[in-house]
Amino acid sequence: MTEPSPSSATASPPAQEVLVAIAELTRRFGSFAAVDRLSLEIRRGEIVALLGPNGAGKTTTIRMLMGMLAPSAGSARIAGHDCFASRPRVMEHVGYLPDEPFFHQHLRGGEIARFCGDMRGMPRELVVERTRVLAERLALTEALDDFAVNYSMGMRKKLALICAMLHEPDVLILDEPTNGLDPIATRALLGLVRETAMQGRAVFYSTHLLHQAERLCDRVAILGRGRLVASGTPAELRALHASGASLEDVFFQVAVEPSGAIEPNGAVEPNGAAGPTA
Repeated sequence: MTEPSPSSATASPPAQEVLVAIAELTRRFGSFAAVDRLSLEIRRGEIVALLGPNGAGKTTTIRMLMGMLAPSAGSARIAGHDCFASRPRVMEHVGYLPDEPFFHQHLRGGEIARFCGDMRGMPRELVVERTRVLAERLALTEALDDFAVNYSMGMRKKLALICAMLHEPDVLILDEPTNGLDPIATRALLGLVRETAMQGRAVFYSTHLLHQAERLCDRVAILGRGRLVASGTPAELRALHASGASLEDVFFQVAVEPSGAIEPNGAVEPNGAAGPTA
């Protein structure tokens, strides 16, 4: 039997595939930069949260990833495809949950799910089965026969997540996914998010719930005035502060207070400019 060479015995595991690659991404509205030179990567198996106060550029970033907005500069790619120039190819790899889902109100929930599956060319029996499984997980089974006009915000969120996950996408993009959900539904949704990452997919979501991001995510990226002001694991960011600091403390220092911005390596730039990105 051949003994492993020293180099093979100590070799590190291969790097995970980058599914979302954002490089110097910028979006201007006139002279205002809503997103300013944002660079970030998300790999298979990762859950990454995008944090920031209102107006920081979170939704604009997501809209560029979804091909709804053309970047003013830089690039965003998902599974190797340009998010704006190759939007149809990108959509094959992405499931998207908007902050405020909207459906044709006089269709039933099950009809909406089947329509989404048909639009993706999925076999009807597969759509029906996946809808059944996800609806059971999210306690929406009985409501699938109701018209969407009767759905609460939480029910619309659940149905939108089902539609986003039908085709088992490589990347889930979630904008404030737990808004409008009760604690039971929130736990079920976050359980699905964790399972998605464990299956080797990537999850990118924006939230204002810092404690949720701290518990759930592998990494967080914090935006302030359109720029990436901090990026890393929750533990790495907490380590930059005194013992007992929380992600909330980090957030208020780098995204709200004008004193400076933390680079991923721990340095602070006094002018508030962001340093190298993750």
